[in-house]
Amino acid sequence: MQFPDPNVETLLQRFQPALGGDYEKYRNHVYRVLANCLLLDDNANVPTYAIAAVFHDIGIWTDHTFDYLAPSIAQLRAYFTETGQEALLEEISLMISWHHKTSRYTGPFEKTVETFREADWTDVSLGLTSFGIQRSQLKAIREKFPNRGFHWFLLRQTFRNFLKHPLNPLPVFKK
Repeated sequence: MQFPDPNVETLLQRFQPALGGDYEKYRNHVYRVLANCLLLDDNANVPTYAIAAVFHDIGIWTDHTFDYLAPSIAQLRAYFTETGQEALLEEISLMISWHHKTSRYTGPFEKTVETFREADWTDVSLGLTSFGIQRSQLKAIREKFPNRGFHWFLLRQTFRNFLKHPLNPLPVFKK
């Protein structure tokens, strides 16, 4: 796969107004997650991983919430309805729903859902959890798609969410 990917770029453009100043940091996160998926799954399922990567956290910006899983899936559903790709809705919805879970996923679409979960955790943990991806590969991905403050953004959002909603657990802790 060639980076940057024209399909990812087109999808991201539809959210550029919502992303505002966070556009580049989210774009780079999307590409790091996608690259991790391709390393974990031998470049299989590229279109599925690409769509999931763009939509998985987008509800943070479109709905201005850190309880973003349902809004991200709603954005995905709207896109699929618009483009007639509803056949992928269940699979990518599961990928979004499970991407921050700490336990292994088993069930329908297990390979893609679990690969996506591992790929996102690899990026969010800054490679501390790498699921077998080599450190040199992670370094090369980060050099091509630098962090640009994405992890600081996540920490600030987590803290703000806790202050605003102390009894509402983060998506990672929800069933």
